[in-house]
Amino acid sequence: MISTFRHFLGTWPARVFFLLLVGVFVIWGVGDVIRNAGVDTSVATVAGHKIELPEASEAYRRQLAQVTRMLGTSIEPTPEIRRSVAAQSLEALITRTAVSAAVAAMGVVVPDEALRQATFGMAAFKGPGGAFDKNVFLSVLRNNGYTEQHFLDLLRIDMAQRQLVSALRAGTASPDVLTRQVFAFQQEKRVADALSFPFAAAAAPPAPTDAELTRWYENHKDQYSTPERRRIKAIVLSPETVARDVQITEDDLKAAYEQRKADFMQPEKRTIQVVLLQDEAKAKALAEAWQAGADWAKVEALAKQDGGAPVELDNAVETEIPAPELAKAAFGAAVNTVLPPVKSALGWHVLKVTAITPAADKTLDQVRPELRAQVLADKAADIIYDRANKIDDMLSAGTRLDALPGDLGVAAVSGTLDAQGMAADGKPAPIPGDDQLRAALIQTAFKMKQGDPAHLIEAPREANAAQSFYAVEVDDIQPPAPRPFAEVKPAVQADWTHDAVRHTQEEAAARALTAIKQGQTAAAAAAIAGVTVQRLPPVGRAAPADGVPTQLIDPLFSLKQGEPTMVETPDGFTVAVLAEIQRADPNADPIGFGQVRDALGRAIADDIQAAATVAMRDRGDPRINRAVADRIAQGE
Repeated sequence: MISTFRHFLGTWPARVFFLLLVGVFVIWGVGDVIRNAGVDTSVATVAGHKIELPEASEAYRRQLAQVTRMLGTSIEPTPEIRRSVAAQSLEALITRTAVSAAVAAMGVVVPDEALRQATFGMAAFKGPGGAFDKNVFLSVLRNNGYTEQHFLDLLRIDMAQRQLVSALRAGTASPDVLTRQVFAFQQEKRVADALSFPFAAAAAPPAPTDAELTRWYENHKDQYSTPERRRIKAIVLSPETVARDVQITEDDLKAAYEQRKADFMQPEKRTIQVVLLQDEAKAKALAEAWQAGADWAKVEALAKQDGGAPVELDNAVETEIPAPELAKAAFGAAVNTVLPPVKSALGWHVLKVTAITPAADKTLDQVRPELRAQVLADKAADIIYDRANKIDDMLSAGTRLDALPGDLGVAAVSGTLDAQGMAADGKPAPIPGDDQLRAALIQTAFKMKQGDPAHLIEAPREANAAQSFYAVEVDDIQPPAPRPFAEVKPAVQADWTHDAVRHTQEEAAARALTAIKQGQTAAAAAAIAGVTVQRLPPVGRAAPADGVPTQLIDPLFSLKQGEPTMVETPDGFTVAVLAEIQRADPNADPIGFGQVRDALGRAIADDIQAAATVAMRDRGDPRINRAVADRIAQGE
């Protein structure tokens, strides 16, 4: 048979047939080229650079993967979400391309050695010994969907852009007039005279009748129902659950300690008495009086006479002192020595260092538990990633949680709980993991339907925290049901009584408020109500004070001096009259003023950076090929 076929291939009919077949393919291919000639197949064009579909699709897939992890793998991204992710990833790609073109036009380059040092210095790529580890490097890139060359190209672009950004942000500062206005707004304090009407001070109301209690029960029946409960099975995969498979040696801990040694260094602290004056001659005279033996109380009095601002900085580190010249002088001075006046942008400083707390390093033994947790998280990362993939595959294939192999290092739990995570005995259900994982697992359980298949979901976590996963199955749902009146009668009576007391105190507080609004003083209104007036301590917008109800803070800052307000607190009602407005003095708080100035400077730098980015994007004249761009999400 084979020999016959070979003989046929050598005949002229066969040769003609194959010649025609080749001709058809050639014509087909040439026609395809001719049809596509002059057609733009790129997704977008920015600054003369074409963004092709594979590049845009790769950016889309990476961002979609991040969104999917946030949503949880049990939730399939909708077409709307996919289109939104595609649009966002394309916009980010366009902006990055435009900025890169601007950077290149300015001649900004990143040498290979700088790129190498930046890569080797990244903590994510370091092994247990604290040095760059090529295997760890490749593993991290693989887990995040990057090739080595693609990552290095992106890092080079990022480093070049950071050079430009640093230049844009350099030298930004908040104008003094703006800083003073913001400082005055943030640091302003208000003082109120308050009349309190606590629930505990009210007379007990007459005992309610059964009819009154029954009516209350019927109107508030949902308050006396059992909560919805669900019987669930769950698994958790985390560094703690795989810890038995991770070996941590003393050398690992020593290497981690050396790598983070700077974090465990306690900087030197100094207690400083300092006076800020605007006149050099007055500053010199004050320094001479201080050097001659005047104590701090005398120095404060002299400073106030000259319009100065005395302040004592207790255990301050060098970076907490707002003026660099003052910081340098203070941390170069000997203890109990009054320095000559120091000039800064704020004025003339006269200072004395009264105490020095030397710098100190925490030992390995002192930070051993923290380091052990860090090393465990680092070593467990690859194990968790591999096992998460295995579990995800098995669950996708229909495997139930109780049928998973026992060697995957997961912690399994089952039981009945309510939406607050409480078991039937009123105690928290024993769910492994931190509070964020626990809350996410419970929330997922109460969103699922009975019998829904389990999916592995990445748990929320703090920045730089270890990765964890969980999965849940709901075996049974017990809907809420009202408890019988006889069973909850004591609770019903307590609630009815509290409501009656609340109503009594609310009426008393409202009468006092009305009297003050009609012109009575707070003292007079208090005397009529049978309560006393209390002067509350000063309180700031973001600075609560002991003795001042938090519910009162916002209303106080909406009042004019002498105006009253009324608020309800957990303990009763409070009627308050704004008695005093304390304006902030920047000279009296140079550290706070400096912090506000620095924060505003950073905000201004952020605005400049954002505006420059928009300008570079617009200069790139981006043009999106909508027909091709629409295929990004469709191809997923």
